[in-house]
Amino acid sequence: MRFHAKAALVTGGSKGIGLAVARLFVREGASVAIVSNEEAADAAEQLGELAGSRRAIAIRADVSRREQVQAAVRQASDAFGGIDILVNSAGVQRYGDVTETDESVWDEVIGVNLKGMFLTSKYCIPEMRKRGGGAIVHVSSVQAYAAQQRVAAYSASKGGINALTRAMAVDHAADRIRVNAVCPASVDTPMLRWAADLFKGESTQTEVLRSWSNMHPIGRVGTAEEVAELIAYLCSDQAGFITGADIKIDGGLLATIGVKLPD
Repeated sequence: MRFHAKAALVTGGSKGIGLAVARLFVREGASVAIVSNEEAADAAEQLGELAGSRRAIAIRADVSRREQVQAAVRQASDAFGGIDILVNSAGVQRYGDVTETDESVWDEVIGVNLKGMFLTSKYCIPEMRKRGGGAIVHVSSVQAYAAQQRVAAYSASKGGINALTRAMAVDHAADRIRVNAVCPASVDTPMLRWAADLFKGESTQTEVLRSWSNMHPIGRVGTAEEVAELIAYLCSDQAGFITGADIKIDGGLLATIGVKLPD
Protein backbone atom coordinates (compact mmCIF):
# COMPACT_ATOMS: atom_id res chain seq x y z
CA MET A 1 0.00 0.00 0.00
CA ARG A 2 2.63 2.52 -1.10
CA PHE A 3 -0.01 5.14 -1.81
CA HIS A 4 -2.29 4.85 1.20
CA ALA A 5 -4.14 8.14 1.74
CA LYS A 6 -2.57 9.64 -1.39
CA ALA A 7 -4.58 11.32 -4.15
CA ALA A 8 -3.50 10.99 -7.78
CA LEU A 9 -4.61 12.61 -11.01
CA VAL A 10 -3.91 10.55 -14.14
CA THR A 11 -4.47 12.04 -17.59
CA GLY A 12 -5.23 9.67 -20.44
CA GLY A 13 -6.42 7.32 -17.73
CA SER A 14 -9.26 5.67 -19.64
CA LYS A 15 -7.00 3.27 -21.55
CA GLY A 16 -3.45 2.14 -22.26
CA ILE A 17 -0.63 3.16 -19.94
CA GLY A 18 -2.80 5.66 -18.08
CA LEU A 19 -5.41 3.05 -17.19
CA ALA A 20 -2.71 0.60 -16.07
CA VAL A 21 -1.27 3.31 -13.81
CA ALA A 22 -4.69 4.13 -12.35
CA ARG A 23 -5.36 0.46 -11.60
CA LEU A 24 -2.02 0.04 -9.86
CA PHE A 25 -2.47 3.18 -7.80
CA VAL A 26 -5.92 2.09 -6.62
CA ARG A 27 -4.64 -1.37 -5.71
CA GLU A 28 -1.92 0.28 -3.63
CA GLY A 29 -4.24 2.54 -1.69
CA ALA A 30 -4.54 5.78 -3.67
CA SER A 31 -7.63 7.71 -4.63
CA VAL A 32 -7.48 8.35 -8.37
CA ALA A 33 -9.04 10.89 -10.70
CA ILE A 34 -9.00 9.72 -14.31
CA VAL A 35 -8.92 12.68 -16.69
CA SER A 36 -9.71 11.91 -20.32
CA ASN A 37 -11.32 13.56 -23.32
CA GLU A 38 -13.13 10.25 -23.83
CA GLU A 39 -15.78 8.58 -21.72
CA ALA A 40 -14.00 7.24 -18.65
CA ALA A 41 -16.91 6.50 -16.32
CA ASP A 42 -16.72 2.75 -16.96
CA ALA A 43 -13.01 2.70 -16.16
CA ALA A 44 -13.59 4.66 -12.96
CA GLU A 45 -16.39 2.30 -11.94
CA GLN A 46 -14.14 -0.71 -12.48
CA LEU A 47 -11.42 0.92 -10.39
CA GLY A 48 -13.92 1.66 -7.64
CA GLU A 49 -14.98 -1.96 -7.61
CA LEU A 50 -11.34 -3.04 -7.47
CA ALA A 51 -10.75 -0.84 -4.45
CA GLY A 52 -13.96 -1.85 -2.74
CA SER A 53 -14.91 1.80 -2.40
CA ARG A 54 -15.51 4.93 -4.44
CA ARG A 55 -11.88 5.99 -4.55
CA ALA A 56 -11.93 6.56 -8.30
CA ILE A 57 -13.65 9.28 -10.29
CA ALA A 58 -13.77 10.13 -13.98
CA ILE A 59 -13.42 13.69 -15.24
CA ARG A 60 -13.91 14.50 -18.90
CA ALA A 61 -11.53 17.20 -20.10
CA ASP A 62 -9.34 18.18 -23.04
CA VAL A 63 -5.87 18.64 -21.55
CA SER A 64 -4.97 21.21 -24.19
CA ARG A 65 -7.71 23.57 -22.95
CA ARG A 66 -6.81 25.72 -19.96
CA GLU A 67 -10.33 26.17 -18.59
CA GLN A 68 -11.05 22.44 -18.74
CA VAL A 69 -7.79 21.48 -17.05
CA GLN A 70 -8.26 24.05 -14.31
CA ALA A 71 -11.78 22.75 -13.64
CA ALA A 72 -10.61 19.12 -13.66
CA VAL A 73 -7.87 19.79 -11.11
CA ARG A 74 -10.32 21.67 -8.91
CA GLN A 75 -12.82 18.80 -9.10
CA ALA A 76 -10.18 16.21 -8.21
CA SER A 77 -8.84 18.28 -5.34
CA ASP A 78 -12.33 18.88 -3.96
CA ALA A 79 -13.16 15.18 -4.21
CA PHE A 80 -10.04 13.94 -2.43
CA GLY A 81 -8.98 16.88 -0.29
CA GLY A 82 -5.90 17.62 -2.38
CA ILE A 83 -3.51 16.14 -4.95
CA ASP A 84 -0.24 14.36 -4.20
CA ILE A 85 0.59 12.71 -7.52
CA LEU A 86 0.22 13.71 -11.17
CA VAL A 87 0.81 11.28 -14.02
CA ASN A 88 0.59 12.82 -17.47
CA SER A 89 -0.19 9.97 -19.84
CA ALA A 90 -2.51 11.69 -22.32
CA GLY A 91 -1.05 11.72 -25.81
CA VAL A 92 -1.72 11.47 -29.51
CA GLN A 93 0.37 10.12 -32.40
CA ARG A 94 0.21 11.61 -35.87
CA TYR A 95 2.43 10.91 -38.88
CA GLY A 96 4.08 13.21 -41.40
CA ASP A 97 7.26 15.11 -42.09
CA VAL A 98 7.18 18.89 -41.72
CA THR A 99 6.02 19.42 -45.31
CA GLU A 100 3.16 16.94 -44.92
CA THR A 101 2.01 18.07 -41.49
CA ASP A 102 -0.81 20.59 -41.47
CA GLU A 103 -0.52 23.39 -38.95
CA SER A 104 -3.70 22.15 -37.29
CA VAL A 105 -2.14 18.70 -36.80
CA TRP A 106 1.04 20.24 -35.40
CA ASP A 107 -1.05 22.29 -32.97
CA GLU A 108 -3.04 19.21 -31.96
CA VAL A 109 0.04 17.12 -31.19
CA ILE A 110 1.91 19.86 -29.35
CA GLY A 111 -1.30 20.91 -27.61
CA VAL A 112 -2.10 17.48 -26.19
CA ASN A 113 1.37 16.00 -25.73
CA LEU A 114 3.27 19.03 -24.42
CA LYS A 115 0.93 21.90 -23.58
CA GLY A 116 -1.31 19.44 -21.74
CA MET A 117 1.54 18.55 -19.40
CA PHE A 118 2.29 22.22 -18.84
CA LEU A 119 -1.34 22.96 -17.97
CA THR A 120 -1.93 20.03 -15.63
CA SER A 121 1.34 20.76 -13.85
CA LYS A 122 0.51 24.46 -13.62
CA TYR A 123 -2.68 23.74 -11.69
CA CYS A 124 -1.62 20.63 -9.75
CA ILE A 125 1.60 22.04 -8.31
CA PRO A 126 -0.18 24.62 -6.08
CA GLU A 127 -2.29 21.74 -4.69
CA MET A 128 0.87 19.70 -4.02
CA ARG A 129 2.46 22.63 -2.21
CA LYS A 130 -0.49 22.61 0.20
CA ARG A 131 0.29 18.94 0.94
CA GLY A 132 3.98 19.62 1.54
CA GLY A 133 5.22 18.06 -1.70
CA GLY A 134 4.38 15.54 -4.38
CA ALA A 135 5.49 13.63 -7.43
CA ILE A 136 4.92 14.17 -11.14
CA VAL A 137 5.68 11.71 -13.93
CA HIS A 138 5.40 12.59 -17.61
CA VAL A 139 5.01 9.81 -20.17
CA SER A 140 7.48 10.65 -22.92
CA SER A 141 8.95 8.29 -25.54
CA VAL A 142 12.16 6.89 -26.96
CA GLN A 143 11.40 9.26 -29.82
CA ALA A 144 12.59 12.06 -27.58
CA TYR A 145 16.10 10.68 -28.33
CA ALA A 146 15.83 9.15 -31.80
CA ALA A 147 13.18 9.46 -34.48
CA GLN A 148 11.68 7.14 -37.03
CA GLN A 149 10.55 8.62 -40.33
CA ARG A 150 7.55 10.94 -40.58
CA VAL A 151 6.99 11.73 -36.91
CA ALA A 152 8.08 15.38 -36.89
CA ALA A 153 5.37 16.73 -34.58
CA TYR A 154 5.33 13.69 -32.29
CA SER A 155 9.11 13.59 -31.88
CA ALA A 156 9.24 17.34 -31.25
CA SER A 157 6.58 17.03 -28.56
CA LYS A 158 8.42 14.22 -26.80
CA GLY A 159 11.74 16.04 -26.86
CA GLY A 160 9.94 19.01 -25.35
CA ILE A 161 8.53 16.82 -22.57
CA ASN A 162 12.02 15.75 -21.50
CA ALA A 163 13.24 19.33 -21.46
CA LEU A 164 10.15 20.44 -19.53
CA THR A 165 10.76 17.65 -17.02
CA ARG A 166 14.25 18.91 -16.26
CA ALA A 167 13.11 22.52 -15.92
CA MET A 168 10.26 21.60 -13.59
CA ALA A 169 12.49 19.39 -11.46
CA VAL A 170 14.87 22.31 -10.88
CA ASP A 171 12.11 24.85 -10.29
CA HIS A 172 10.14 22.79 -7.79
CA ALA A 173 12.75 20.85 -5.85
CA ALA A 174 12.42 23.38 -3.03
CA ASP A 175 8.69 22.58 -2.92
CA ARG A 176 9.59 18.90 -2.34
CA ILE A 177 7.97 18.07 -5.67
CA ARG A 178 9.88 15.55 -7.75
CA VAL A 179 9.42 15.53 -11.54
CA ASN A 180 10.52 12.68 -13.81
CA ALA A 181 9.75 11.26 -17.24
CA VAL A 182 9.49 7.70 -18.52
CA CYS A 183 10.38 6.99 -22.13
CA PRO A 184 8.81 3.80 -23.48
CA ALA A 185 9.51 2.14 -26.80
CA SER A 186 6.69 0.11 -28.39
CA VAL A 187 4.06 -0.81 -25.81
CA ASP A 188 0.97 -2.90 -26.52
CA THR A 189 -1.70 -0.23 -26.17
CA PRO A 190 -4.67 0.89 -28.28
CA MET A 191 -2.41 3.58 -29.80
CA LEU A 192 0.15 1.00 -30.95
CA ARG A 193 -2.56 -1.21 -32.44
CA TRP A 194 -4.04 1.81 -34.21
CA ALA A 195 -0.63 2.48 -35.76
CA ALA A 196 -0.29 -1.19 -36.75
CA ASP A 197 -3.64 -1.04 -38.54
CA LEU A 198 -2.61 2.19 -40.24
CA PHE A 199 0.54 0.67 -41.75
CA LYS A 200 -0.35 -2.99 -42.15
CA GLY A 201 -1.01 -2.85 -45.90
CA GLU A 202 -1.46 -6.45 -47.06
CA SER A 203 -0.26 -7.80 -43.71
CA THR A 204 -2.31 -8.38 -40.59
CA GLN A 205 -2.13 -6.36 -37.39
CA THR A 206 -0.57 -9.36 -35.68
CA GLU A 207 2.16 -9.61 -38.33
CA VAL A 208 2.99 -5.93 -38.00
CA LEU A 209 3.17 -6.16 -34.21
CA ARG A 210 5.43 -9.21 -34.53
CA SER A 211 7.81 -7.31 -36.81
CA TRP A 212 7.92 -4.40 -34.37
CA SER A 213 8.53 -6.84 -31.52
CA ASN A 214 11.58 -8.20 -33.33
CA MET A 215 13.10 -4.71 -33.50
CA HIS A 216 13.56 -4.77 -29.71
CA PRO A 217 16.53 -6.86 -28.51
CA ILE A 218 14.34 -8.36 -25.80
CA GLY A 219 12.18 -9.82 -28.58
CA ARG A 220 8.79 -8.31 -27.78
CA VAL A 221 6.94 -5.08 -27.19
CA GLY A 222 6.30 -3.91 -23.66
CA THR A 223 3.10 -4.01 -21.67
CA ALA A 224 1.23 -1.10 -20.14
CA GLU A 225 1.54 -2.80 -16.78
CA GLU A 226 5.35 -2.83 -17.00
CA VAL A 227 5.41 0.90 -17.66
CA ALA A 228 2.92 1.45 -14.84
CA GLU A 229 5.26 -0.31 -12.39
CA LEU A 230 8.09 2.08 -13.28
CA ILE A 231 5.79 5.09 -12.96
CA ALA A 232 4.53 3.89 -9.58
CA TYR A 233 8.09 3.47 -8.34
CA LEU A 234 8.98 7.02 -9.40
CA CYS A 235 5.89 8.35 -7.61
CA SER A 236 6.67 6.45 -4.41
CA ASP A 237 8.83 7.39 -1.45
CA GLN A 238 11.27 4.69 -2.59
CA ALA A 239 12.36 7.09 -5.35
CA GLY A 240 12.86 10.01 -3.02
CA PHE A 241 16.27 10.95 -4.47
CA ILE A 242 15.21 10.78 -8.12
CA THR A 243 14.14 13.96 -9.88
CA GLY A 244 14.80 15.49 -13.29
CA ALA A 245 15.37 12.04 -14.80
CA ASP A 246 14.16 10.68 -18.12
CA ILE A 247 14.23 6.91 -17.87
CA LYS A 248 14.07 4.58 -20.86
CA ILE A 249 11.86 1.50 -20.67
CA ASP A 250 12.47 0.19 -24.15
CA GLY A 251 13.44 -3.48 -24.24
CA GLY A 252 16.94 -2.46 -25.28
CA LEU A 253 15.78 -0.65 -28.42
CA LEU A 254 18.10 2.34 -28.05
CA ALA A 255 21.01 0.17 -26.91
CA THR A 256 21.38 -1.35 -30.37
CA ILE A 257 22.29 -0.11 -33.84
CA GLY A 258 20.92 -1.21 -37.18
CA VAL A 259 24.12 -2.83 -38.45
CA LYS A 260 24.19 -6.59 -37.89
CA LEU A 261 26.93 -9.12 -38.42
CA PRO A 262 26.20 -11.79 -41.01
CA ASP A 263 25.11 -15.20 -39.72
